[in-house]
Amino acid sequence: MKQLMLGNKAVARGLYEAGCCFVSSYPGTPSTEITEEAVKYDDIYCEWAPNEKVAMEAAFGASLAGRRSFCGMKHVGLNVACDPLFTMSYTGVNAGLVIGVADDAGMHSSQNEQDSRHHAIASKIPMLEPSDSAEALAFTKLAYEISEQFDTPVLLKMCTRVSHSQSIVEPGERVLPPRKEYRKDAAKNVMVPAFAKKKHPVVEERMKKLTAYAEETPINRVEMGGTELGIITDSTSYQYVKEVFGDSVSVLKLGMINPMPVKKILDFAAKVKKIAVVEELDPIIENHCRQLGLTVSGKDILPITGEFSQNIVAAAFGRPVDKGPSIGEDIPMRPPVMCSGCPHRGLFYTLHKNRCVVLGDIGCYTLGASAPLNAMDMTLCMGASVSSIHGFNKAGDGENEHRTVAVIGDSTFMHSGMTGLANIAYNQSNSTVIILDNSITGMTGHQQNPLTGKNIKGDPAGKINLEALIRAMGINRVRVVDPYDLDECDKAVKEELAADEPSVIIARRPCALLKYVRHNPPLRVNEEKCVGCHACMQIGCPSISFRDGHAYVDETQCVGCGVCEQMCHFDAFESTGKE
Repeated sequence: MKQLMLGNKAVARGLYEAGCCFVSSYPGTPSTEITEEAVKYDDIYCEWAPNEKVAMEAAFGASLAGRRSFCGMKHVGLNVACDPLFTMSYTGVNAGLVIGVADDAGMHSSQNEQDSRHHAIASKIPMLEPSDSAEALAFTKLAYEISEQFDTPVLLKMCTRVSHSQSIVEPGERVLPPRKEYRKDAAKNVMVPAFAKKKHPVVEERMKKLTAYAEETPINRVEMGGTELGIITDSTSYQYVKEVFGDSVSVLKLGMINPMPVKKILDFAAKVKKIAVVEELDPIIENHCRQLGLTVSGKDILPITGEFSQNIVAAAFGRPVDKGPSIGEDIPMRPPVMCSGCPHRGLFYTLHKNRCVVLGDIGCYTLGASAPLNAMDMTLCMGASVSSIHGFNKAGDGENEHRTVAVIGDSTFMHSGMTGLANIAYNQSNSTVIILDNSITGMTGHQQNPLTGKNIKGDPAGKINLEALIRAMGINRVRVVDPYDLDECDKAVKEELAADEPSVIIARRPCALLKYVRHNPPLRVNEEKCVGCHACMQIGCPSISFRDGHAYVDETQCVGCGVCEQMCHFDAFESTGKE
């Protein structure tokens, strides 16, 4: 029966129908829902891995064992997994292996705007790009066929707009291929130089065969319309082109973006007077067309940054732009903020008050960089806070050690922070690392991790003892604080910064949005005691505002964490006693 499906859900359905048996991923918007939907199928083993590299290697192991496998990640996660990716291009696969990567043009939830098509080209691995949910399902199944036919991993590239929009799909039945036999083959799977040298020509020959495949595959299709203009496009850009132009232009839609066809593009160009390329981010298709000797328009009229829309495409070609209804320009900005009761708030207030240099990391705690806390000086990538503070302190000639901290989340620490901490312990920089342990992977929607004691289904799982792990890594000074307790946080920060050896502070308090967390009654403000000093506004809590010269607490949001209560010198905050 036909139904509406999110693009990510459609990929999960494609995994099910294709007979995928093993899924290992690390959550990252906009890819997370693929694995969250796949785990709903009992026939597929699913897990959250500590990071994307581990996930890809686990999926490779499952493929080696003879079962179709999958790993999913966002675009920056693919950077983490590039080490196995490039060599898997040489080894090939046993059973089919599909790698899902979701780009984030517009940087809705990402620290950069890279184009993952470069990874496909550089690693010499085929890449498919669906433009709606139906194609997401179909291309996932096709990816396994290509993987096994050409002995290669296959990249399935999604993007925010395809991942998180719904369109009609028609689900089919699951077809489970027989398990492929594992056979010892060192020349294929052991990539020492002697074997790898022989595999590179194999990879190049495979790319030639895949190029021939790209000429014939129906996912690279021509839709002839008017011949004054021909547009070559891919992914969600195809949808914008069709909405703007309809059948008034001819379109070559590329569903296989690496390798791209040659003859099909040249034949298409011969049928139209002008050629334009519509693609988000980098001019991958455009450069390919230029290498074929074609004169094309592309980034000369369309932006190289940001997410496209129908209006952006229309404006680029001089078409009417539909401005739609306006909500007015006087609507105030609503930047993202930490939630009411967020356990990170008290700790960041402490760091701000102590004028610390704060090297940050990737997670919802990155919001500590925003006003009014302004308590973060750097964010680079997963785990970089711990690695960077070591270099920052080593190069600072002792000036930075007693005022600089690194902050990193619990899930991020397991992802990429441990090796940085090993470097601190081994090379002995006087560095203070604060692990913000909110007992969940918060930013991507409450996924489990190796510190929570639960697996992807919420069932009991192995749980790493964080304090024991840190001590085993060679850090002697380890202490746990409650970030709701401002005095305790202040004391811990001052004492560890004053110490002349590496130290770790674990700020442990579960995320306020977790279902099992019981909150205190909300607070209210006694207006007779409130002097309107605005001190409570320094923490940026969305529950607190000012009315008629006094602080006001929105009881529907307040969780009674008590941070504002501790800040107030006039005891103006008091409990409502309401459950």
